[in-house]
Amino acid sequence: MLDKQRREFIILAGAAGLLVAAKASRARGQQPGMPVVGFLRDSTAAGSEFMVNGLRKGLAEAGFIEGRNVTIEYAWTEGRSERLSALAAELVGRHLPVIVSSALNATYAAKVATSTIPVVFAVNNDPVATKLVASLNRPGGNLTGVAYLGSALGAKRLGLMHEMVPKVADFAVLAHPTYPASAPFISDVKAGARSMGLRIEVFNASTESEIDTAFAALSARRLGALLLANHPLFTTHRERIIALAARYAVPTMYVQREYASAGGLITYGTDLPDVYRLTGGYAGRILRGDKPADLPVLLPTKFEMIINLRTAKALGLDVPDKLLALADEVIE
Repeated sequence: MLDKQRREFIILAGAAGLLVAAKASRARGQQPGMPVVGFLRDSTAAGSEFMVNGLRKGLAEAGFIEGRNVTIEYAWTEGRSERLSALAAELVGRHLPVIVSSALNATYAAKVATSTIPVVFAVNNDPVATKLVASLNRPGGNLTGVAYLGSALGAKRLGLMHEMVPKVADFAVLAHPTYPASAPFISDVKAGARSMGLRIEVFNASTESEIDTAFAALSARRLGALLLANHPLFTTHRERIIALAARYAVPTMYVQREYASAGGLITYGTDLPDVYRLTGGYAGRILRGDKPADLPVLLPTKFEMIINLRTAKALGLDVPDKLLALADEVIE
């Protein structure tokens, strides 16, 4: 059984309701006959609330309400990626009917840990190219899920950011150096930069302190804007990253709406709460008897752009009317 630290939400004061629910879930998880869904993610509970809420919503739509007829077993690395394998093994050792894995590194850990327990993933990569599944339509094996392919949006994000700051020609990318989604994202950004005549410099961060160092370095280099790549570390520390972008006055493009809601300048990407709703729906179908090999990998096609006008004003930016017209939401 996962220890108390792994199974309780350690969350911000504004999300106290999730802590209560997690404690209740842990207690109810010992009730005989109630199925348990594992949730594996390389982060802390803090910062992941929108994913958990999406997962719960999807399960509820499939007829499974947490605490009533299903328990969710949360396995967090607390920012220590090296714990993924052990956490995956612990979930597998409990012989759960299904495990939901968040992001590619957690999915790899689950894949290595079991070839029989169904795994429903939410990944930012091509699941065929990364050898998670045999094909999108017929995954085969014990894995299926949702691929939102955010790593293929690098050039698109660069183009939107260039419209936001048209006088900037030197851009930075902040990425996790060993994350599998980083290389294709950087490659896509660089391809877009070549076509637009822009310059790209890549900065790496694999710890919170390295995030601070990267911001200081890109500021010293006088780079005019930043694109943030996707990684659980960045999601966990998004408020820190937004504060650093404000401190160094660096216009920054983020990967999901939660950054804009927390004060980030602009985001473009998939509706991630809906991605996790879809994973919850698949987990519910598997609890009802469906086989992952027969469930095609889902590819969300809806992308959204959120602009925070308050942040734009603080940075002294005049947001072009074209971008405002294209935005799905403008925070004022």
